[in-house]
Amino acid sequence: MSFSRLVSRWQGLALSLIGVVATVRLGFAGQLGLYIHPRYYVFTLIMAAIAVVLIVGAFAVVPASDDDGHGHDGHGHDRADAHDHDGHAYAVTHDGLLNGNAPSGRPRRRRRFWMLAGSAASLAVVAAAVATLLVVPPSTLTSSTVEQRSLNSSSATLGNTSAQAASTTDDTSAYTVKNWSLLMRQGVGLDYFGGRAASITGFVTPDADDPDAVFFVARFVVTCCAVDAQPVGVAVYQPGWQSSYPVDSWVSVDGTFGADPSVLSAASIVLQPDRIAAIAQPSDPYVY
Repeated sequence: MSFSRLVSRWQGLALSLIGVVATVRLGFAGQLGLYIHPRYYVFTLIMAAIAVVLIVGAFAVVPASDDDGHGHDGHGHDRADAHDHDGHAYAVTHDGLLNGNAPSGRPRRRRRFWMLAGSAASLAVVAAAVATLLVVPPSTLTSSTVEQRSLNSSSATLGNTSAQAASTTDDTSAYTVKNWSLLMRQGVGLDYFGGRAASITGFVTPDADDPDAVFFVARFVVTCCAVDAQPVGVAVYQPGWQSSYPVDSWVSVDGTFGADPSVLSAASIVLQPDRIAAIAQPSDPYVY
């Protein structure tokens, strides 16, 4: 079997195996949560196990050589004559040489070149899959994704928060960034927020309107997987924050809510911090 045919035959199975291995590795490392909602962990690992069985079976079933019942002689190489595209007769000898009024070997070399180029491209795809899924460490969504998906803008994401989060009379000591974001989106004003204490954790992303004085403590809300993740956040008023808290770093903030002193920021209510501490990214960085 030619090298190009070998590559094209096994490329799909190789890519499938790489994807399954990456999924299983994430499962055993406890990192599937970086990509999917916890409710889908068991389902995903079961499907990965089924995929392993199918891939192993495919490797056993797919032939390693051309088993189509036609040898080289069965493709007409022993024919005494043939015709090119222009209708000129020529003879093909057993050793593959063209006699008579035959076309040159240039088309054959060109065809071989494109076959090798296609094989190289296929190998590059497999190598890229290995690097992306098995070599590069998994990472969470960052502020660059926040720029692509408007902060606190998805009513579908915020709207599935439990009724407790919408209440303004319950104990708020366990409230997360998502809970506070929902209250603000519902239009709850300073009469409730003013002077109320909060403790939140999340990654730092700048306020687009006043990045020098205001940043958001943000998290991503995952409904199904990272593809549908939507960012939510609470504005924190801290002029000069960039010198101490880099974008995408994780922080824990304790403070009280109040009116936003910034004349540029679109946030009407901000958390005025009493303490900001840099923390490591939690093992489960998303909220649900």
